[in-house]
Amino acid sequence: MRILLVEDEPDLGEAIKRILTQKAYIVDWVQDGIEAWDYLDNQWTQYTLVIFDWLLPGLSGIELCQKLRRQGSLIPILILTAKDTEADKIMGLDAGADDYLVKPFGMGELLARLRALQRRSPQLQPQKLQVGNFILDYQLYTFSYQKSLIKPLTISLTNKEFQLLDYFLHHPNQIVNRDQLLGQLWELGSEPESNVVAAQIRLLRRKLSEIGCDHFIETVYGLGYRLIIDNN
Repeated sequence: MRILLVEDEPDLGEAIKRILTQKAYIVDWVQDGIEAWDYLDNQWTQYTLVIFDWLLPGLSGIELCQKLRRQGSLIPILILTAKDTEADKIMGLDAGADDYLVKPFGMGELLARLRALQRRSPQLQPQKLQVGNFILDYQLYTFSYQKSLIKPLTISLTNKEFQLLDYFLHHPNQIVNRDQLLGQLWELGSEPESNVVAAQIRLLRRKLSEIGCDHFIETVYGLGYRLIIDNN
């Protein structure tokens, strides 16, 4: 899952990004409302959830909510703010926010509210994703291969391995190129090394070899990679 975090308090923004990254989210963090809109308006990057602070330079979190909803976007929005009156909460929700979290808050509560948004939003991922004989568990960060009635073979994954498999499983049997993977699985502006995609694919295949699944990620020379779905 890719999240846009818009928070202008450096310490809080860094803390939120750190905890979300630890939970295998891909996080783009910006501190300005106008820059945030540029990110949202980027056709090459698709976010599945956004977190807006209310008071921001450029455009406020409320204005960002309103712009998204006027465009017909259904993306889930969580508002962060120190404003805690009933009138403030009503204003935030009426602007298009799906949930409202008052500062100061604990990171455990933030994560719980994100999980709740996932459950309420049908376009977001379920607790488990099964495609063919492959099962990705979003709670345990594991990948399983179910062959016939035999007990599934399961491995634990690093964050980036998990994110790569998640992307492949959402695009089964499709060729995905390097730029697609960079755009969706690495933070904007992070400037990863030129061979980072190939290196991560090698690491993922090595991990998958533990359960005999490394051959399912096919290299399509000159085009990219493809996850072959085995339904037998």
